[in-house]
Amino acid sequence: MEREVRWERMFPDQLEAAFAECPVVYFTYGLAEPHGPACAIGLDGLKAHAIACEAARAHGGIVAPPDFWHIHELSGYAVWAWQSVGEVERTWLTSMPPWQHFKNVCYHIRAADAIGFHAAIFLTGHYGPNWEDLKTMLGLLQPHVGTRLYGLPDFEANVPGFDNDNQSGGDHAGKVETSLLWALMPECVDVSRLPDPQAEGKFLALGRNAWESDRRVGERMVADEVRFLGEKTRELLAAYEALRPAHTMLTFVDVERVWDEVVRPALPGFRSMQERWEGQPDVPADSRWHGNWRVPELTDR
Repeated sequence: MEREVRWERMFPDQLEAAFAECPVVYFTYGLAEPHGPACAIGLDGLKAHAIACEAARAHGGIVAPPDFWHIHELSGYAVWAWQSVGEVERTWLTSMPPWQHFKNVCYHIRAADAIGFHAAIFLTGHYGPNWEDLKTMLGLLQPHVGTRLYGLPDFEANVPGFDNDNQSGGDHAGKVETSLLWALMPECVDVSRLPDPQAEGKFLALGRNAWESDRRVGERMVADEVRFLGEKTRELLAAYEALRPAHTMLTFVDVERVWDEVVRPALPGFRSMQERWEGQPDVPADSRWHGNWRVPELTDR
């Protein structure tokens, strides 16, 4: 029987024992969005959470409940959806704007610091510029908490990637993501649903190399990511031991103060808050993706 590492499924004595053994917590993020016809729609979060669980079982730590609400529908994300998903009747997105997602992350950081975790890893399976903003925000918040913080997209840990070329670490519903999910949760991948490779159409943002997916390669990539995360946790724990910092973000009021004074003023410069990604066209006014495309002013947030 596998050792339980999922916070919400553990008993208090199990949590205390796991904390004493390795005071590291994983926070995982994803988005329910179309990932082609052959993958479950929650691929991003399912993948990140499963990888974190594998890492915690191998190296110690506790995995927080996954967060499936993430950034989409505005700026470059809206343009990408218009081009890659199309004018579908229902999007099946669990989306929210950057300012809400990142404020939620602040409360996750507060939970880690208030409990006294020595290190926290924030792993996102959803791509686009949000992972760069996650790193930026953790850098802004690190001086205000004792817990050592590190954020990354899962493909950062996927070295050397699908083809051992150090370049194919991530994609969208292509051979990399499909292979990873196939290895982690085979019940969430059904390659018989893939359309004919020569067929025309968007196919719900299906990666055009999805037909090259391989569960066995996915298993190797999972092992690579688990190894990377184990090394990272050791680095963070060593940094904590060297500093022995105080844990100071203990209340909701602390979160709101740091949000207002530190994060909120920096939000307009976040990459996910920019009007569009380089070279992108406008979203047509008659597209279902037009309504949230333009980034609003943050004067009331």
